[in-house]
Amino acid sequence: MEDSESEKAFSNRDVYIGKFKGILPHGKGKYAWSDGTVYEGDWEEGKMTGKGQMIWTSGAQYVGDFSGGYLHGFGMFTGPDGSFYQGCWRMNIQHGIGKKQYSNSDIYEGSWKEGVHEGNGRYSWNSGNTYVGSWKGGKMCGRGVMKWDNGDLFNGFWLNGLRDGSGIYRFADGGYYFGTWSRGLKDGKGTFYPAGTKHPSLKKWCSSLGYYDDGKGLSSGSLLNSEEGKARPSVKRSVSAKLSVGGILRNSSRISHKCTSLDKNWTHLDPAKEFLKYGSSHSLSHTSEDGQQEAQDNNSLVYEREYMQGVLIKEKVKNSMEISKKGKQRKIISVQEAKKSCIDFLRGNRSYYLMLNLQLGIRYTVGKITPVPVREVRSSDFGDRARIRMYFPRKGSQFTPPHYSIDFSWKDYCPMVFRNLREMFKLDAAEYMMSICGDDGLRELSSPGKSGSLFYLSHDDRFVIKTLKKSELKVLLRMLPSYYCHVGEHENTLITKFFGLHRITLKTRRKVRFMVMGNMFCTELRIHRRFDLKGSTLGRCTDPDKIKENTTLKDLDLPFEFHMDKLLRESLFKQISLDCKFLESQQIIDYSLLLGLHFRAPENLKAFSQPPDDESLPTGHGVTVGGFSIPPKGLVLVTHEPGSVSTAPGPHIRGSTLKAYSLGDQEVDLLLPGTGRLRVQLGVNMPAQANHKVPQDDADSTDVELFEFYDVVLYMGIIDILQEYNVKKKLEHAYKSLQFDPLTISAVEPKLYAKRFINFLEKVFPDIA
Repeated sequence: MEDSESEKAFSNRDVYIGKFKGILPHGKGKYAWSDGTVYEGDWEEGKMTGKGQMIWTSGAQYVGDFSGGYLHGFGMFTGPDGSFYQGCWRMNIQHGIGKKQYSNSDIYEGSWKEGVHEGNGRYSWNSGNTYVGSWKGGKMCGRGVMKWDNGDLFNGFWLNGLRDGSGIYRFADGGYYFGTWSRGLKDGKGTFYPAGTKHPSLKKWCSSLGYYDDGKGLSSGSLLNSEEGKARPSVKRSVSAKLSVGGILRNSSRISHKCTSLDKNWTHLDPAKEFLKYGSSHSLSHTSEDGQQEAQDNNSLVYEREYMQGVLIKEKVKNSMEISKKGKQRKIISVQEAKKSCIDFLRGNRSYYLMLNLQLGIRYTVGKITPVPVREVRSSDFGDRARIRMYFPRKGSQFTPPHYSIDFSWKDYCPMVFRNLREMFKLDAAEYMMSICGDDGLRELSSPGKSGSLFYLSHDDRFVIKTLKKSELKVLLRMLPSYYCHVGEHENTLITKFFGLHRITLKTRRKVRFMVMGNMFCTELRIHRRFDLKGSTLGRCTDPDKIKENTTLKDLDLPFEFHMDKLLRESLFKQISLDCKFLESQQIIDYSLLLGLHFRAPENLKAFSQPPDDESLPTGHGVTVGGFSIPPKGLVLVTHEPGSVSTAPGPHIRGSTLKAYSLGDQEVDLLLPGTGRLRVQLGVNMPAQANHKVPQDDADSTDVELFEFYDVVLYMGIIDILQEYNVKKKLEHAYKSLQFDPLTISAVEPKLYAKRFINFLEKVFPDIA
């Protein structure tokens, strides 16, 4: 029963005036703490719950909803520095939708999580700059549009407050740059369209942005980060902790529902529309959807450029008509591909169902095998009976959950073997399952080869899942015991890591086989070039018109040779020889070295492309060879310090830290000025100098290479190891040998293939001792 209003003074000199329920404040009341803090409003069994007002001695003030003694619900907070927040709260922290004006007049309105910007939101700086897009952890992260007060615009993806990936930069004069960024700097290939030049349709290009984009470092980013430190109000975690009476946290039906209505206004924020809206006041308002008016000069020049951490290293001048023709050709190809995908959809959207089935099966298998006690594998674990089989009806069963896919049967091959392989590769079972079977799902990739296989990539890019032919499945099962021993004995092996082998049988009796592998290009650094190297020459080049940003090039496309530290090179070729010997023993051919290159910009030129770095890092001084100045190093080898680098195993990382001859045979790390410090392992984070060879035929080319030497970081592994030298390949060898030099074709007997493969790589990585 609620008592009448009365006053009570506590031993700690706090005073409460209001209604009670027994000995607890209940109903309307005013509580004054001894330090001068005052709350006036609703109470429920000793806790501030309902509507109320809190005033602190610092001058801060809150008016709004309370629950269980916390600022919880909808309310308005005015800080002692003059900042103002109006929006949703959860347990004393801004959480939900809200708007804040900072003391320096910056304004953020959008989604909050645990006191920082997270989700969709708009930030307006007092300088006139505006960002609309996604946030994570208080920083611009994901898709977003930035408009500067000088009229420049950027539409693309962001990471940690910096542009990172692909995007469009529109200059105030009407020029456009379509390209890629890394850590706030232009990095990779792009195209610059000067003002008045016909450019691709912005609307269509915006809609095609399905991957991460970025740009240069923003001074506004640092301003934002400094302001984030002031984002949280100086409110004690539990204001009611000062009370000497007890109680429990409970929700109140009196809490405002304004947060729900506010949330609807921010759910459908589209940065692409913001980009087009901002541009509508510019020259875009006079253009057609396909680009620009036909009256514009179609003979204007455009510039295909390539950057390396903000430094321009390559430029090709082209006519806009030439670019336009290429775009139309690609459009025709994409339309043809779209038609094929439509057919697939009409046939039941098989690829989508396969992804769902794969996730259901892997979740079931990993969950079933993980609790089994760890033991050494036995010969029976490789046998025909070492299988897990399960039927997954759509409605679910005693052993399987209901799902939205079609009915299918699941088979998991050699589960104990692959469970031990995952542990050998130091892969956590829970992380593996969440990476592949998490809510974000898988995404399909176009096949980079002629096999016709389907490729899926996990949402975090750690794992590649590839469909197999029946013959490839048989080869892998046959060689699995030897593969298990090889990777166990040689921790530095470059051979593909296999994590699982599965089969799905659909209602039509169609069987689809999958293998799960580590993604070699899930790296800390951006991969600028990719090469697939076999050592053969017949057909080993790429049509220039088909080369895109992420195209994997071939042997004859490689314009570099790589100079490495003596000990790093010895370690590399020792392992390549061991791996080739193993593949030769298994009668395998057609394997290749997948090589990824990350270029480092010369340090003496990076100063012109980015603000000075406060952190002092060691750099080279440059040397002169034959009158040609080699730029200072963009990377430095330093003595290995386990506490200074990440030692977490990646999907393609396993093995010891490598030793370098240049540092007295000590284990080494790779120091990248302005970027970070990385652990050097075989095939991972390996430093080298790339020597670019310019053919004489290119002397008059408009394709300008600005440097002949580059510091590079190499990533490599041996892939495609499931092709036997069988009768079919022997016939292919005999037939092609009648038409071409037998040494140039890919299909040769395993011993010759291995020898040719190693000889070719010795030319790619020459011994310069």
